[in-house]
Amino acid sequence: MRLHKSWKTPAIVALALAASLSLAACGSDAKKPKTTVGTGLGPVKDPTTPQTVTFFSWVGNEPRMKQMAAAFHKLHPNITIKFENAPAEQAQQVLSTRIAGNNPPDVAYINASDTSDYAARGALVDLDPYMGRSKVVKPGDYVDGFKTFVTWNHKMWGLPFDGETTGLFYRTDRFAEAGITAPPKTWDEFKADAEKLTTNGKYGFEMFASESAYYWYPWLYQAGGDALSKDGKSIVFDSPQGKAAADFYVSLAKYSPKDYLNSNSYDGRVAFAKGDVAMYMAGAWFAGTLADEYPKLNGKWAAAPPPSGAAGCKTTLAGDSLVMFSKTKVSDAGWLWMEYLSQPDNMAKWTYKTEGTLLPTTKSLINSPDLAKAKPVLKPFADLMSCGVASTVSNPKYPRIENILNDQLGKAIYGDQTAAQALDNTAQQGRALLAH
Repeated sequence: MRLHKSWKTPAIVALALAASLSLAACGSDAKKPKTTVGTGLGPVKDPTTPQTVTFFSWVGNEPRMKQMAAAFHKLHPNITIKFENAPAEQAQQVLSTRIAGNNPPDVAYINASDTSDYAARGALVDLDPYMGRSKVVKPGDYVDGFKTFVTWNHKMWGLPFDGETTGLFYRTDRFAEAGITAPPKTWDEFKADAEKLTTNGKYGFEMFASESAYYWYPWLYQAGGDALSKDGKSIVFDSPQGKAAADFYVSLAKYSPKDYLNSNSYDGRVAFAKGDVAMYMAGAWFAGTLADEYPKLNGKWAAAPPPSGAAGCKTTLAGDSLVMFSKTKVSDAGWLWMEYLSQPDNMAKWTYKTEGTLLPTTKSLINSPDLAKAKPVLKPFADLMSCGVASTVSNPKYPRIENILNDQLGKAIYGDQTAAQALDNTAQQGRALLAH
């Protein structure tokens, strides 16, 4: 099961990442990312002597990943993959500490939205030279939003490997009881449905103050706003569009159970499963969770695109990427492992051809009829890819700004301040961070 970054990585971990990477940046080469490792022409060749590639992730114990490593070793007998594992909720902190200690792995599976942060501090290898030699990895085939996650200074520092979009889950039985025949398609319809579904101790929607920023982004994009300017250097989320989105979003708290406001999106699944809430925004992971944990609910829920705002259909993306660290001494072997995992068949085996609900990151697989056939529940989320917006801007300082935004919007959800005040407070602090 994959959960988006805001559940998997608490704010304190993001702050630890920033602090430890700052320590790593003290060296003279910190701002000089390693840009050319693969040299020569044609595909990368196998090493002529045995080499070991260390692979850091929270998925190294997954049977499917072990199977792929074994199959890779048969094809490349001089390369052994050594798994280095950490729990998902601790992985970012462990990895950043290792980088600060000049002891990173060769290759890692990370939150895609962290890629630019590592790249900006010289920790990663620019993969453009390798992609230029590859017959497997095609930069133009990646879904634009996923590609944005791994791009910094117009170069790709990671290979998007899996992901998800955020959609609207709704209880079809609760909708039927309320006389609602279809999921809401606009903001006005959404609010009207949430109000109608909030009755007799039950609620129309579920919100999480602890993850307020992540779940506000779809509304921000739907309103025509954005987090940062296109060049990634200026805060723009406090625009009129942003404030309209924040005001609408915060107003939905009256249709959400207060007992769950301080929960996270994973713990909050219980309220949806019990029927206490009728609508729930989440990534495709939630479909798998419902099927695994609450099979008796089959036929009582469905998924749909989020309601459209003034700017039309927009939703957030989350995902994971494969990266190579600039300290590696086995770069060609590391690339061959990354390239192998990125082969279409292997990406499919890792995503929709499993029990889980991850989506592939390439347009060719997303649009393949095989996806809808193999995993019908993912089809609505695959269709949302055309509306997907990368939820974290490629600015190394933005994660710290997002932590502030999360806290400030959370206070607004609890009624301690207005939505406009939340954005103004965040923008003031965020601009100070960007200025230094």
